[in-house]
Formats: sequence, C-alpha cells, structure tokens
Amino acid sequence: MSSVNYGTKRVVTGAHYGVRDWLVQRATAVLIVAFTMVVLAQLLFSKGAISYELWAGIFAPQWMKFITAGVIVSVLWHAWVGVRNVWMDYVPAAGLRFTLQVLTIVWLVGCGAWGFEVLWRV
Repeated sequence: MSSVNYGTKRVVTGAHYGVRDWLVQRATAVLIVAFTMVVLAQLLFSKGAISYELWAGIFAPQWMKFITAGVIVSVLWHAWVGVRNVWMDYVPAAGLRFTLQVLTIVWLVGCGAWGFEVLWRV
C-alpha cells in the first residue's frame, strides 16, 4: 500500500516555524522601518550639514541608545529567520545546512557585538 500525502492522512514534516517566522519577519520589519523613518526625519529636519557631531547627537541620549539596541536585535533576528529559511529550503544536505547555520549564527553574533560596540562608543 502506498503512502498518502494529502488530506487527513498527510505526513507532516519540518520544523513548524511557519506562523511564528511570518510574525517575527513582519514585526521586526515594522520596527526597522519605523526606526529608519525617525532617524531620517531627524537628519532631514536638522540644521546644518550631516556630520559626525549630528550623528553623535542623534544617538547620544540614553533612550535612543536603548531603542537602537532593540533595533539591532530586531535586524539580527530578522536576518536569522530569513537566512535560516533559505538554508532549510535550498540546502538538502543536513551536514552542510548545519554548517551554514552555525556560520550564520557566528556572523550575526559578530555583527551584533560590533553594532553594540559602535553604539555605546558614541
């Protein structure tokens, strides 16, 4: 007898990340867009040339550093979900997929550490 792969007898496989990943991608994208709009508005409505002093002034308040830190985490999470899904969809070899996922995590942690270091240096 053959295996049925439709209806109530369908064999479901996978990690079942679908809805959660969809929500994470949308929520983090909204945060990233809102943050970008706020920073662009501050740049557009500032007086004078765009300089290091202007950038430092935007990110100097503690509340802006915390918001920016949250956006850095959002960007990392957004990137992880997207890249992980690409690896799961297009790399069939489990060992290679695992290696790519570990390298992605290492890269994202490094980018996050660098982002926080830059942020708190201002």
